[in-house]
Amino acid sequence: MKNDSKIQLSPMEMDLVNNRDIILTKNVILVKAMELLGSLQVKINDYLAADASSFPAEVSAIPPKISKGENYLGLPYRILDHPRYFMKDDVMAVRTLFWWGNFFSMTLHLSGKYKKSYAPAIEKNYTHWKKQGFFICVNEDPWEHHFEKDNYVQVSQLDKLEFEKKVSHSPFLKLAVSLPIDKWNEAPESLYNQFKQLMEGIRDQLPRR
Repeated sequence: MKNDSKIQLSPMEMDLVNNRDIILTKNVILVKAMELLGSLQVKINDYLAADASSFPAEVSAIPPKISKGENYLGLPYRILDHPRYFMKDDVMAVRTLFWWGNFFSMTLHLSGKYKKSYAPAIEKNYTHWKKQGFFICVNEDPWEHHFEKDNYVQVSQLDKLEFEKKVSHSPFLKLAVSLPIDKWNEAPESLYNQFKQLMEGIRDQLPRR
């Protein structure tokens, strides 16, 4: 006789499957996450309109995209890619991620000609990345977004020479910063500030404070 024990529900699972409010509340939260990313998109649009030189014309010409999924390492997520330019060899994008149960994050992703173009300024601004709490990707897979030690290391844990080596030796470059989920109410302003910090970090000359 076939063993059906593995498809039986535990008492906790039975409580959950009988609770419609859990899924209905989840749906409301995910809608709000989309609205939050939409609000950030507007702010980024305004920033780029005020400073058309922030990105190459071919990058700025591509409209923003908000995407969604239910299974990044088993959990729902929402993503804003803006600006975004994803080609086989050349990538220049800023990705904002809401990952259920984990964090918000903002990532600068560069490869190909864009990495080559911006790497000198990024290396020069080592102190900026360190001060602002950014992480640099150490993974060979550019499409992982978690902050475990096999994917990201905090810039503050590297000296300037180590940072420069990681910037120059990888075929792609990702610099990222995260925001805890419990900072949700602060997220619209905090994420926009993180975007501005990314923009400052790729400039050859940092603004005076």
